[in-house]
Amino acid sequence: MNSTQNLLCLDRSGLELFFENMGEKPFRARQLLKWVYQRDIQSFSSMTDLSKPLRLLLENKAQLALPEIISQEASADGTVKWLVKLHDGNCIETVYIPEPDRGTLCVSSQVGCSLNCTFCATARQGFNRNLDAGEIISQVMLANRALSTDPELGANPTLHFQERPVTNVVMMGMGEPLLNLDNVIAAMHLMMDDCSFGLSRRRVTLSTAGHVPGIDALAKRCRVSLAVSLHAPNDELRSQLVPLNRKYPIKVLLDSCRRYCHLGNRMRVTFEYVMLQGVNDDMKHARQLAGLLQDVACKVNLIPFNPYSGIPYKRSTPDQIERFSEELRNRNIFVITRKTRGDDIEAACGQLAGDFADRTQRSQRVSMQQVAVS
Repeated sequence: MNSTQNLLCLDRSGLELFFENMGEKPFRARQLLKWVYQRDIQSFSSMTDLSKPLRLLLENKAQLALPEIISQEASADGTVKWLVKLHDGNCIETVYIPEPDRGTLCVSSQVGCSLNCTFCATARQGFNRNLDAGEIISQVMLANRALSTDPELGANPTLHFQERPVTNVVMMGMGEPLLNLDNVIAAMHLMMDDCSFGLSRRRVTLSTAGHVPGIDALAKRCRVSLAVSLHAPNDELRSQLVPLNRKYPIKVLLDSCRRYCHLGNRMRVTFEYVMLQGVNDDMKHARQLAGLLQDVACKVNLIPFNPYSGIPYKRSTPDQIERFSEELRNRNIFVITRKTRGDDIEAACGQLAGDFADRTQRSQRVSMQQVAVS
């Protein structure tokens, strides 16, 4: 990368400061945002409402550096997965899930993940680094561009509900977003800015494994929809599945969720619960879960486990998932079961892996453990 400023890393406030430091008026930020995010113009020379001297100055001092899509896979159900190559050679995965009334993009926030959740493919690959804000928002740009221009994808009638295919963004891809908070917030500001993508706060969701300081910071800085990966109704089991629970146990986590809800009208948290056969899907677990959530403004999203190579867990049976769901409904918990999408291309929840150098050596340790067990 050269030393020029990548303007994709800056939200509106960052761009205003950038232009002010160049002796320009702050409104130049709005102009540039519209060119880049609404018109998909990447050349400064084409931004005709900027003066010619300013355009020349931008060409010398700035860039709009996008990563590169190096592979694309389309599922039988319309889900699309892209492998995106970053400037340092690392690769991340981004997934698009079309539905008749919306198009949801699952966006990555880190190269890998350091949290070691035992059922997640990303965690087993290890961790390399945080994404910058430009690398995060670029996933939305690349997806909109690909879905709008690729004849094969455009032939899918579920994509034709509006000019921009991406109507919802979920920070549920690779990584823990709250461990990359500044860059994630800058990117979400761009997603919601009326001069860029203009998504409403309710159409942008951040998913966390339960990083409590990050939840509290998010509440103060960027109110979006919040999803929490709960996956167990008691600390003993959750600590096995989600090791972060040892630092922020369930009571502390739920208290932070209550604080988040209290700061916004009609705000509620989505609790994600992956259904693991014989692990967390017993009726006693459903009753414990209902008891935990009685006084929390929430809904529960049951996620059938998506298996992948080398993992010991199995998906709960459809009948068991339905019984679990019914038990929650009978106890006045709003619950839905997520439809599995994209599992034939390993694009379903928990299956993203990417391609990157593991700086944590986690993948090596996992391989050694598997050899020892066998």
